[in-house]
Amino acid sequence: MTSVSAPTTPAPTPRKSSGVKSRTEGVGRLAALLISPTFLVLGLVVGYPILAAFRLAFYQKNEGVNPETGLIESGERFVGLDNFSAMFQGESGEQFFNAMYNTTFFMVTTVILETVIGVAMALIMHRALRGRGLIRASILIPWAIPTAISGLLWRYAFQADGIVNQVFGTEVLWTVDAWQAKVTIIAADTWKTAPFIGLLVLAGLQVIPAEVYEAAKVDGASPWKTFVRITLPLVRPALVVAVLFRLLDVLRMFDLPWTLIGPGKQSVETVSMLSFQQAQQFGNYGLASAYALALFIYICVVAFVFVKVLGADVIGTRAGRK
Repeated sequence: MTSVSAPTTPAPTPRKSSGVKSRTEGVGRLAALLISPTFLVLGLVVGYPILAAFRLAFYQKNEGVNPETGLIESGERFVGLDNFSAMFQGESGEQFFNAMYNTTFFMVTTVILETVIGVAMALIMHRALRGRGLIRASILIPWAIPTAISGLLWRYAFQADGIVNQVFGTEVLWTVDAWQAKVTIIAADTWKTAPFIGLLVLAGLQVIPAEVYEAAKVDGASPWKTFVRITLPLVRPALVVAVLFRLLDVLRMFDLPWTLIGPGKQSVETVSMLSFQQAQQFGNYGLASAYALALFIYICVVAFVFVKVLGADVIGTRAGRK
């Protein structure tokens, strides 16, 4: 009995290289080459100051005669964690906790007001009204004004004989070191930066298809239900990013209370103002750097919690994965 062997399949011949490169080949190296100048500039203007502040936080300036050697010393000396311990003790500690309270208070109040007013502005700018271009321009003008100029304008408005007291028929001293100074800062900051949130929310509204609202209208949805169940969920990514940017911006507030109320006012003194005063007026760069590092850590914690809780897609990684 003879056995029949199965026919053998010839081995596939290797394909010859066509010599044509893939369309995506080398894109990563080109992208890294193009953005390398940006990272270099960021390293110089952001990375180096952070490292320098971290180093200064562990040093103090030598002043006068050293009691151990009897010699006049200059320069700096390493003091370890003395600046951080001084930040929580005595008069420095009281100033720091007051500044942290003011910073947090301004963050919460202004961001809430700016979010509500900014969303309302976005809805107004999005509607097809007559003169919509003029309305958009008038809403965005406050955001285009520099903060220092805005502070000076509001300072004139909140004077004892200013327009605010004339409109409300009051005689309140708005710029003194008291509770009304906080009201002044909140009003001026909301007026200036609410259009920023409105602009980002408007960009989110522009990409919502009109068919969605037509379907809701056919189903008999009220304007409030349409806003809550359609507009807010669809505009949420842009709104979350806008609120995050405002949170980080308010935490470093400096120029508005400095120009509107003035330095040395405990009712509106923020951590940025406190750090600047310690460095420029008292020459205590070590304690000023400690304040700055504490604020930096506080900002990082707030941003991390905000992103984790609300899921802000700041860099677009989710869209890329989809």
